[in-house]
This record gives sequence, C-alpha cells and structure tokens, in this order.
Amino acid sequence: IIITTFMQLSTLAATLLPVVLGLLTLLPHSILGKPAEEAANAGSSALLQRVKRGWVWNQFFVLEEYTGLEPLYIGKLHSDMDKGDGSIKYILTGEGAGTTFTIDDSTGDIHAIQRLDREVKAQYALRAQARNRLTDRPLEPESEFIVKIQDINDNEPKFLDGPYQASVPEMSKIGTSVIQLTATDADDPTYGNSARVVYSILEGQPYFSVDAKTGVVRVSLADMDRETRENYSVVIQAKDMGGQLGGLAGTTTINITLSDINDNPPMFDQRLYQMSIPESAPVGSVVGRIWAKDRDIGVNAEMRYSIIDGDGRDTFDISTDPTNLFGIITVKKPLDFEKKPSYTLKVEGANINVDPSLRYRGPFKDVTIVHVSVEDVDEPPVFDLPVYYIELPEDAEIGTMLKTVSARDPDAANNTVRYSIERSSDPDKFFYIEITSGSLMTVRWLDREEIGWHNITVLAMEMNNPSQIASVSVAIKVLDVNDNPPSLAHYLEAYVCETAKAGQLIQTVTAVDPDEPLGGQHFYYSLAPEAANNPNFTLKDNQDNTAWILTRRGGWSQQDQTIFYLPIVITDGEQPVQTSTSTLTIRVCSCDQKGNVMSCNAEAYSLPASLSRGALIAILACIFVLLVMILLMLSLRTHRKKPYLCDEEENVHENIVRYDDEGGGEEDTEAFDIAAMWNPREAHNHHLGKMRQDMLPEIESLSRYVPQACVMGGGGGGDSNVHGYVLAKLLEADMDPCAPPYDSLQTYAYEGEGSIAESLSSLQSGTSNTDHEYDYLNDWGPRFKKLAEMYGVLETNSPPLW
Repeated sequence: IIITTFMQLSTLAATLLPVVLGLLTLLPHSILGKPAEEAANAGSSALLQRVKRGWVWNQFFVLEEYTGLEPLYIGKLHSDMDKGDGSIKYILTGEGAGTTFTIDDSTGDIHAIQRLDREVKAQYALRAQARNRLTDRPLEPESEFIVKIQDINDNEPKFLDGPYQASVPEMSKIGTSVIQLTATDADDPTYGNSARVVYSILEGQPYFSVDAKTGVVRVSLADMDRETRENYSVVIQAKDMGGQLGGLAGTTTINITLSDINDNPPMFDQRLYQMSIPESAPVGSVVGRIWAKDRDIGVNAEMRYSIIDGDGRDTFDISTDPTNLFGIITVKKPLDFEKKPSYTLKVEGANINVDPSLRYRGPFKDVTIVHVSVEDVDEPPVFDLPVYYIELPEDAEIGTMLKTVSARDPDAANNTVRYSIERSSDPDKFFYIEITSGSLMTVRWLDREEIGWHNITVLAMEMNNPSQIASVSVAIKVLDVNDNPPSLAHYLEAYVCETAKAGQLIQTVTAVDPDEPLGGQHFYYSLAPEAANNPNFTLKDNQDNTAWILTRRGGWSQQDQTIFYLPIVITDGEQPVQTSTSTLTIRVCSCDQKGNVMSCNAEAYSLPASLSRGALIAILACIFVLLVMILLMLSLRTHRKKPYLCDEEENVHENIVRYDDEGGGEEDTEAFDIAAMWNPREAHNHHLGKMRQDMLPEIESLSRYVPQACVMGGGGGGDSNVHGYVLAKLLEADMDPCAPPYDSLQTYAYEGEGSIAESLSSLQSGTSNTDHEYDYLNDWGPRFKKLAEMYGVLETNSPPLW
C-alpha cells in the first residue's frame, strides 16, 4: 500500500510540476523578493544605478482543449507604475488579441475566450502596453510576450496510406519482411508520451507479426503454401502513450498475397489417352490435345512436351500451344489404314522454368501414353503409275492396243474398278479403253502431220461407290512414217532471156515434205521420162536437196514460143519411198544487158510480182468510177447556171437581208421594213424618231458599175437612199442575168398600191439610160406575153422608173 501511494504521489507531482513552474514565473518580483545574487552584491553595486523593468512578465502556458463554461484564465499583466487607483489602462494587441484572448484593461488579467488547439496553432505572439487612462499617453514602451499552448493527448495515431497491399513469396521463412507501416500522431512528440506509438497485430495471427516499435510486418509461420491459401487480411493497431492504458489507437488493414513459386511438379490427369484420326487426314492435321496440369501459375506452369518413345515417333509430332500449357499432337507423315491401323506414343511434359533451390521438390515433369487409332476411309482407286507415256506409229491399224492401264482399290474391301476416257481430253474419239481390263486401243487412223501428240485422261471408278474416282494422264506420241511425197517448195515460174546461151542457170528448185525422218530429208531430182530428151532445158541434182535448171541451147525468141513446161520428178530417201512430179513453167522474156526482165507475154514481168490480174481490174474500175463522178459534177454545174425564170403570175418582192454575224436570231428575218418601201416619205419622217433595226445600205460598196452621181440622183431627199439602193441591186442583177440573186426573196400579198416607188421588181429595170431591146421576148410564147408588153413600150426618152 505504501508503494502504491508513493507511485501515485510521484505521478501527481510529475503532472503538477510544470503548472507550478508556470505560475511561479507569472508572480512579480516584488512578491518573490530580490534574487539571492542581488542581496549578496548589494554593497558592491551601490555605485551602479539599477534599471528597473517596467513590465513583470514571462511566457504564459495554457492547456489546449479547455472545455469549461467560463473564460480560461491565462495570466496577469502588471506595471510598477500601477498604484491600484485605476489610472492605468492595459491594452493587448497581436495574434488573437480581441478574438482569442481578452484583457481586463484595469487589472491586466488575460483570458482565453475560444477553444485552443495546439495542433492548429502551438503559440501566439502578443504585445502589451500600459497607457494613462485620462491622457491615453503610453507610460512604458510596448513589450511582447508569448502564450504557449500545452499539449494534451487528444489525437489518435493514423495510417495515412492505408489500406495496404503487399505480397510475399510462398514458402517464405519465418521473419521474412513483408511491409513496413508508419502511423502518424498529431500530438507533440517532445512533450510527454502523447505521440509515442506502439504497434500490435489484431488479426492475421499466427501467419504474420508486427514489430512494436518499427511497424515492420513479418512472416511468422513457415511453409505457407499459395496453392492452399493465397490471400490474407492482417489488421495492425497503432496506440500512443507508449501503449499504456488510456492511450488512443488507430488501425489499418493489409491485404497480403502469397506470390507463386515453382514448387509443384506437373502431372497428367490421365495415364492413357485414346485418340483417333481418319487415314485421309493431310499432313499437319491435329490429332488431339493433352495437358500436364500444374498447380502453379504463370511462367511456373509453362510446359514443354516431347515424344520420347513409341512406334509413332516418325509419324506424329507434338508442339505446345501459344499459352505454353497444352500439348498438341499433329500428323507428320501420310497415314494408311491398310498398312498400319494404330500407333502408340510416349509423351513427356516438363516445366520450362525450374528454380534450382527447389529441385528437391521435383522432378518437375511427368509421362503419359497416347494411343492413336487410324480410321479406315473409302479411298479412290490408285493407278500403278503416276503418268503413262506411249509411242505409236501413225500408220497403226485401227484397233491396235496401245497399253493396259491398271488401278486398284487401296481399301481392304478391294472393290472392282471400271475404266473410261474423259471425253474432253479426246474430243475427236481417236481412242477407246476396255471398261474392265483398262486396255487402251485406237478407233481412228492417226496422222502425225495433223496431230503429233494426244494427251488423254483415263478415269478409274469404284464399281460399288461411283463417287470414288481417280484419274491419270496418258501421253501418246505419234511416230512419223514416210507417207507423204515431196513437192516443190512453192509454185514457181521461171524465165529465160532471149539472149540466154546454152548451159546458163535459169532457176534453182527446192522441195518440201511434211514428214520428218530422224536422219533429216534427202531429196532426189530428175526430169520426167517424157522430158528426158528435152532439147531446151536440162536438170542437175546438186545432192544437197536442191537442183539447177540449165539451158541446152541459145537463140530464144518470143515469136517462136513464149512458154515451156518442164516436168520434174522428186523422190525422198526414206522407206517406203515417196515420189511426186511437179511442172515448172518457163517463159521467154526480153531482158536488158544486165539480165533484168523487161517484158514477157501478156502478163509482163515488168509489172510488180505482187500485182495480179484482179488488182489491175480493180484499179481500172476505180479510174472509171472517178471519171463518171467528174462528168456528173460538170453536168450538174452546167444545169445550175441556167437562167431563173419566174411564173408570170407571181408577184415577187425582194426583201434584202444583210448577214454580218452568225445567228442573229429574229433580227435576221426582220430585214428592211417593207412599209418603208410602200411609202418612202413616211419612212423618212419617222427616221429621226426611231432607229431601224437593220443597217443602212452602204451605197458605195453595193455596185462597182453604177457611178455615185447616178445612184444618189433621182428622187432626192429621203427617197434617194431607197431609190439608189434598189437601183444598185437591180443593176447588179442585170449584169449577170444567168446567176440567181443572192438576196432573200419574199412574197407579199400586198405590193403597196400607190407607192411612189411603184413596183420593186427588177423586170422593168434597165442597165443604162438607153433603151434595151427585148424583142426576143415575143418569140418566147404566150407565157412571156406580159413581160414582152412591159418591156416593149420602153422608149428612148421615157422618164425614169422611179
């Protein structure tokens, strides 16, 4: 009991000690008395004048978070000049003066009127001054003092970054560090234990632990397996006051994940896999897929597969899929059910990434057996050879057997095979194949000169399953036989000059033969028996497949004979020997000194060799047609120049149109206003008020034959333009009576009776002031009677028409 009481007294003393010290510092010197040093040195310092401080003050201390109803008393300010009569006024300024702190201006007592929080502001700097209350004059200089806020444990520790995520490899040893946590306490770490934090674990035991001072979380359980449990939730607590009773605490959560390591070997889920594939599967086809399961994940579960044994090592292959997890078995060589119906494979799956430190947990591989069955497929027949080649002479008899093609059913059933020829490969049906035996024979005569090669396709079909068809190509070469006689290379016509002498070469002949003997062609030339004693020409065989035609005499003349015919016998050198006779036509021609042909008979050699009789006829026909066309054009031109005669009962007015542009529109047809010709005087009167749409006649350019004085004379005034213009046009027409006028003739129902200009017809016009003889009009008959009367009354001194 005494010890407990003593400890309680000690704790109370430690708590009250700062408060007591703070109060002592607030007491003025007059209460505490002079310091011991001043009393000891009083006699020695009698000569010195001591400066007495005007303010008695020190730092003020006040606890934060005061919750009382009354203002919190902080301290008292007092001046030595204060006699207690209320003549001094205390003034407080600085941080928080008037809002957080107040002062009694008479007594100098300072109070806090707001709740103070050290974590918000730890101290305040204030200034105090004593003034005369009546004069407001400062009694002493302004002084500064500090109010410090004392801390209390009012903030719990906090984990500012929580909750946390962390990972640690599985199978880690005890004490392996996982993560370090730090809790922050807002209380003053320099005063008391308010900010001294102690860590502890609330959840997550026995797997993890935490260091009480540093906050480091560590593994506390060995051999934790990710495959058993992967995620853990750990709750950590931080408590201030050194973890003592009454301290404040804060917590956070850590989500810890065990990361994978390769600590588990792979294992096939089956000891034996059964797979099958049809025998028709092409190389590269997938047979099946196997999987060696691994409890690990990621790179630690990646596998490599291989075939380590079995009778199918050369027929099948295995590879790993893109995920590096599965093994894919594929066909490496063609399969044949009839040869081998099944295979056995021994497959191994091993981890790619192995940790050397964990090899003791191995081996990290496993083995399984894969049995592959080959399924039988109904296959088409198979020929003995991939292609057949046959040679046959072109003179082979019809029905000659060429070859027997053979095909068999590769299946175990060995069905009967039937043969046929694909029609598109033998459209002319030269060959036939026996349906059951496959014997190929000819059914038509062959001709190498027409078709040298025959490429046919033979089909083989299973009798029980017509859909199973195979084909093979048969190439037949037709061998050459000497069955064509030689002949001259082309139709030749030789010529001999009249001046040719005996023994002169006039032509070299060659021969052709469609046959192609292996040793090449050998031709022999001779004259036919009936021409052997020919006195005119002879033949010389050059033994090089050519022959010369030579003259036997001279003195040739076209008057005696112009054409000679020379039969030539050509023989080839193959068996059986083929012979033909060709006739060479020789013409007698006249030649120049150099031997060039000048003329022969009707079909002269002076003409180009390429100009035939038909070409000459065509040229002559073209010339004839051209002459006919020229004559026809001349005839039409003569007919067009006949005089233009009008019917005597037609009333024709000349509407003169001037074309100065292309496409004037309606203005082209308006021309001259016919009303102006009916009454020229009225047209003159309106000329000043309205412009005509047509252009004024240019009298100077209308006629080269009418003098200007004559043209402009006459009616005078406004009528002179119309009069002169019409007169000029009439004169032009009279100068060439056979040419039609170039004016546009219009017929009007009303001629303008009573017009000063009278009729505008050129029939009454004259070429000069003298009379013109029109007596010949009386001889033209009654149709021209009116015209004869009009022109017959003209006299020499008749007045002008206008």
